[in-house]
Amino acid sequence: MAATQTTNMTVGSPARHILKFALPLLIGNLFQQLYNMVDSIVVGNFVGSDALAAVGTCGSTNFLFFSLSSGLAIGIGVIVSQYYGANDEENVRATIANSFYVLISAALSVSLIGILVTPHILRLLQVPESILPSSILYMRTTCLGIVGIATYNGIAAILRALGDSRTPLYFLILSSLVNVGLDLTFVMAFGWGVFGVALATILSQFISAISCLAYAYYKVPYFKLTREELRPHGSIIKRSFRLGVPIALQSSMIAVSCMALQGVVNGFGETVMAAFTVTARIEQLVQQPYMSLASAVTTYSGQNIGAGQVDRVKKGFRQATLMVLIFSLSMIPVMYLGGESLVRLFVKDNPEAVIIATRALRMTSLCYFGLGMIYVPRGLMNGCGDAAFSMINGISEVVCRLSFAQIFTKIPVIGFWGVWLTTGATWVTTAVVCLIRYFQGAWKHKAITGKSEIKVTYSQNAQKSTGIFCAKSTKLL
Repeated sequence: MAATQTTNMTVGSPARHILKFALPLLIGNLFQQLYNMVDSIVVGNFVGSDALAAVGTCGSTNFLFFSLSSGLAIGIGVIVSQYYGANDEENVRATIANSFYVLISAALSVSLIGILVTPHILRLLQVPESILPSSILYMRTTCLGIVGIATYNGIAAILRALGDSRTPLYFLILSSLVNVGLDLTFVMAFGWGVFGVALATILSQFISAISCLAYAYYKVPYFKLTREELRPHGSIIKRSFRLGVPIALQSSMIAVSCMALQGVVNGFGETVMAAFTVTARIEQLVQQPYMSLASAVTTYSGQNIGAGQVDRVKKGFRQATLMVLIFSLSMIPVMYLGGESLVRLFVKDNPEAVIIATRALRMTSLCYFGLGMIYVPRGLMNGCGDAAFSMINGISEVVCRLSFAQIFTKIPVIGFWGVWLTTGATWVTTAVVCLIRYFQGAWKHKAITGKSEIKVTYSQNAQKSTGIFCAKSTKLL
């Protein structure tokens, strides 16, 4: 059985596979950033810089809650890609069937926790009292969309694991355009302010989730699951959590460190907060090519490690590194010559924030290659199933971001510029950690295929008809 638009990356040119796969991801990631970009532009221009600061200060907290569920989606995608590379159709279907239990249960739990703890987290971040109510409202509203995010991310991760990076793009474009329209309607026509942009975001996320699910069910054979196939398999669920939880914790630790840095930023007042929000939004755009390459490398390395082709994984890594270098060097003149114009898209009523953000972009652009060399090794090792690295990577970012922030911002001559020095130094140091882990080679032996495989058994009637597997499973030792 072959799913629509699937791609076998175990043969052919690695560079071609990675670029062809990464391009739709890049376009999709750019459209996904419209959620935050449009929110910031609409709020900054039609509500005010204080409202922009309120939305911006929720960014790292949002990332924390979203990453807890999206990390599981990445883990599920890794499992599917390895089984697909190993031509193990039964376990592909079994993983897809059980992914719904993993994702929905995690998303509901995180959503409830987020709504309950939001005020406490924002107070810990020293959010100014003048914008605290707006920040709480924005954060709690967006938490209601975590189920939609988890559903979309899960389906998209599975499709990408099967080599289809184009289909998720179409639904991201749809939801992004809906988000833009709803943002303008809710803020400019209805005057709902911060609540309006949050509501527009979650409605758009549910639209992308429902649309993608409908497509997968009707067009992708692997998603046509029967009642028997949808019965929970404890072994598969356990495996999904075992690989997905470290990735989720990795992202969560990074989010916590970003929240700690946001707390430092908040201590410098609303002008620095607005400038930091703008640079964070622009750097999110810069990160999209790196993220796209990392996702492509994850699928590529997952399929190839599942097929036992370690040399192809190494070759793909070298070619992806060259792509990172070319893009990173090209972005330096962009930030030096056009940084101010980019900043003014977000904020116009605070000239001091414009100056700070422009200089900060020039500073951090010199470290973009370090940023890219976090993503590519991370993508490779995630794809190979190196769960231990996920924790190492998360811890290194936490330690760097916390320690550098305390050192740099306490130096009087540096002051608030230490926030952006912290960002650049964290990227470079974490990249070194990632490269050390890559060259140590532990990832070569982390593939789940061939070790404690889940063997799905079939009933006689199912074998005669559609190949449905029964609910019981055994272990291959």
